[in-house]
Amino acid sequence: MPKLSKVALRYGTRVIPSFGLRASALLLLTFGALTVCAPVHAAGYPEKPINVIVPFPAGGASDSAARFISPKLMESLGQTIVVDNRPGANGSLGATLLKQAKPDGYTLLIGSIGVFAINPALYPKLQYDPRKDFDLLTVIVRTPNVLVVSPKVAANTVPELIEHLKKNPDKVTYASSGAGSSDHLTTALFWQKTGTGGLHVPYKGGAPAITDLIGGHADDSFQNLGAVINHIKAGKLKVLAVTSDKRVAALPDVPTLAEAGVQGVEGYSWQAATGPKGLPSEVKAKLEAAFKSALSAPEVKAPFDELGFEVVGNTSSEFSDFLAAEIARWKSVVEEGKITPDQ
Repeated sequence: MPKLSKVALRYGTRVIPSFGLRASALLLLTFGALTVCAPVHAAGYPEKPINVIVPFPAGGASDSAARFISPKLMESLGQTIVVDNRPGANGSLGATLLKQAKPDGYTLLIGSIGVFAINPALYPKLQYDPRKDFDLLTVIVRTPNVLVVSPKVAANTVPELIEHLKKNPDKVTYASSGAGSSDHLTTALFWQKTGTGGLHVPYKGGAPAITDLIGGHADDSFQNLGAVINHIKAGKLKVLAVTSDKRVAALPDVPTLAEAGVQGVEGYSWQAATGPKGLPSEVKAKLEAAFKSALSAPEVKAPFDELGFEVVGNTSSEFSDFLAAEIARWKSVVEEGKITPDQ
């Protein structure tokens, strides 16, 4: 098909002028060649490897989501999936690259809640708008955060921690994986709902934050369940609550924050897939079907389950409604807490 496209354009620009056709007729013929070829090309999609931008370093939740799902996507689409890590500015760098990519289905992005729902509220001069610049495909997985404390912290329940915070205003350190991360914003929301505060200490990723928590160099944190569950089970961290709307199977004895007396902090960290705005309808439909098929496969769900991720796999329409609600929610948290990217 690419060969036919080149032939059509060659006849439109070189052969036909020799017969003395008017410029308007030439343009009409050239446009006709393009419009005829484009749908056929989309129908043959994909015809080459697909690049998936992960706007964070290797080893994180977005990277894991991309690598867990890629083999099944390759099976469904019949092409290689290339995972391309492009970290920077809480995912904004990779997201901007997606915006600039050609909307032909050969460049996609798998990113986190920060990229889609938090950055628009946190960065006043953000170079992309996830609702205007992306074609949303699906939310891949979600996982609750868990409230964990260092073994050196005396509190063993949420009420005890709140009392500790009120007795030590702005002295208790809360570690996060970075400014604008879901754990950072969950911490801010927790403070707002409980009338407390603390000292936010952003790290360059979840791993160093967790290391300092275990070592007693930081006091508390909201971390993704999968990132800390092994440390919890080993007794290296104390878990006080989960942010989900119900208890999780991996920690059945741990209460939700609502059960512990704190309302309105329910929420999940999540990973989603998207393409640049303007994907051909046939391409978008094929991608949505491929993601749905991959996420229903037991061999894809198994590694997600091990890390405490719940497979979502919703439709693009459902993703759009969900994203609008998430953006509004976290914008409110950012504005009330007067949170800035360097805070």
